[in-house]
Amino acid sequence: MSAAAVVLEIPGPDDEVRKVKVSSPDRLVYPDDGVSKLDVVEYLLAVAEPFLRWSGDRPIALERYPKGLGEKPFFSKNPPKGAPAYARSVMCTYPSARAHEQLVLDEPAMLAWCAQMNTVTFHPWPVKADNNDNPDELRIDLDPQPGRDFTDAVEAAFALKELMESLGFTPFVKTSGNRGVHVYARIAPTHEFLDVRHGVIGIARELERRLPDLVTTEWWKELRGEKVFVDFNQANRDRTIAAAYSPRPLTGAPVSMPVAWSELRDVKPSDFTVRTVPGIVADRGDAWEPADGASMNDHVGDVAAAIALWDADVERGLPEMPFPPDYPKMPGEPPRVQPSRAKKAPTTDA
Repeated sequence: MSAAAVVLEIPGPDDEVRKVKVSSPDRLVYPDDGVSKLDVVEYLLAVAEPFLRWSGDRPIALERYPKGLGEKPFFSKNPPKGAPAYARSVMCTYPSARAHEQLVLDEPAMLAWCAQMNTVTFHPWPVKADNNDNPDELRIDLDPQPGRDFTDAVEAAFALKELMESLGFTPFVKTSGNRGVHVYARIAPTHEFLDVRHGVIGIARELERRLPDLVTTEWWKELRGEKVFVDFNQANRDRTIAAAYSPRPLTGAPVSMPVAWSELRDVKPSDFTVRTVPGIVADRGDAWEPADGASMNDHVGDVAAAIALWDADVERGLPEMPFPPDYPKMPGEPPRVQPSRAKKAPTTDA
């Protein structure tokens, strides 16, 4: 029998106290690791300050597991039913051109409530709530393919850092919580999603030219080989990367963890879990807002420098890249068909 519900009293704005009921607090979210729903709630409250620093005031989708990690999740993009009165939402437009409200997180109690709603991974958009058509974050996802691992993604990340710095960006890095690496940079919100995606493609292609044996921009998995894929389509509207400090739905209860560049080669993803991260943050603070250095928010780059790489590639004759399968057909996009399934041109006998 599950333990009785727990009611938490969580400080809110203006000295208010929010009451969040956690039902079935002993239900194991991570059965192999003994991590319960209440453990996840307490983890999120412990890291609420840095979590909300980077993912607050942004439209956010919730990856929820109401039947546990062994079952398929679903994504809440509309605010879930029963959201508290203090929950905020903002209208977002999707690739289909339809629009609806999406949840925005402003305070620790909302993190606890999301965990009560069986949220494991949080997926913030790279935009602020009051200007959600123009990204203010350049996000690049380095995804090692079979035959490569985290250490390969790290090497690609350092080359990416050098490239981005040459373009005037100040990159920050985090583990994905799985095998990959995520590189972020703050940008001025001067361009819409498609422009920013083109900037990411420009950077990705240049990185591939510099590291052709390690990095690939091939969208189709069958063409990627044993390389680190630069997932440029994560820069699209309604495409997101796990939030900084967000748990991931994997054995070990890992967390997508901001780290300093100086420690990236010495860490492994399993270092950062729901159980270990609160102590790490308490000991050394938030790597993206270091006490002895500048915050990511203090370094705002101009995405035009990345878009210039895209423009130069277009002048060389390089085409548009494929979009995700649920997107409408986009201008200049190549056919959305796996190369192995594409119709071959008929041949004639000599």
